[in-house]
Amino acid sequence: MTLYVSDLDGTLLNRQGLLSDTTRTGLTELLGSGLVFTVASARHVVSIRQLLAGLPLSLPVISSNGAFISDLATGRHELVHGMDGALSEALFALVRRHGQMPFLSVHAPEGDRLCWQGVENEGQRHFVDERVLNGDPRLRQCTDLARELGGGPLMTLVVVGPHGPLQVLYEDIQAQFGEAVQCHLNEDLYRPDWPWLTVHDRRATKDQAIHILAQRYGLSDREVVVFGDQVNDITMLRAAHRGVAMANAIDEVKAEAQTVIGHHDEDAVLAFLRQEWAARR
Repeated sequence: MTLYVSDLDGTLLNRQGLLSDTTRTGLTELLGSGLVFTVASARHVVSIRQLLAGLPLSLPVISSNGAFISDLATGRHELVHGMDGALSEALFALVRRHGQMPFLSVHAPEGDRLCWQGVENEGQRHFVDERVLNGDPRLRQCTDLARELGGGPLMTLVVVGPHGPLQVLYEDIQAQFGEAVQCHLNEDLYRPDWPWLTVHDRRATKDQAIHILAQRYGLSDREVVVFGDQVNDITMLRAAHRGVAMANAIDEVKAEAQTVIGHHDEDAVLAFLRQEWAARR
């Protein structure tokens, strides 16, 4: 048997950032037949629950790029990998010295919070508006963002802005905190003019989370097959027995993959799973 793990945006989801009816129906059938499958995404479990509602996943999902392993039905976290207080404060101070205003995802005792102080560009406005529209219960506007760092471990720091300044900030973070954090500079698939820089604890990677999940759920002896398209998927493609890249994936992901399949808007992951499942049956 095989454990299949798929990224969401640009991979399992379509151009609109949704699970197509075809993929939803097909996955439901395969899961009912015994397919061992879950997802690993940069999204928080709140967003994943909205997208995958009704999908009968028996395994937890990997969210926030591996910062959490979370139960899909309840949203409860089974694993939390956050940054310690000193690292969080130093990282936040560096971002502010670069003149950037980040969004902070904090794992507080009373529940996860996504904190923001103000918006300084169109990309940040879209970031907030999308979460307001989707009713994200984590969203909190505050008057002093630095104070939020004392409320619990910092899980994710996100900066949305023009590519040039974010590239400079990315290089500075790598130079100062490279061994302590995971840092990704990605294009926003839905608004390519406004890339995201995301920072997590060094333990928050998809490959590490897949390894922990497999150990906890008695799947360590399974072949692992993963699907991805972006830079934050590279570590799990390297660690998997087989890595599958989408036709729309960046070149770096395709270079790590054993197989390249169709476009994410063509239900390509479902087609691959159906073919494999039929062959195994």
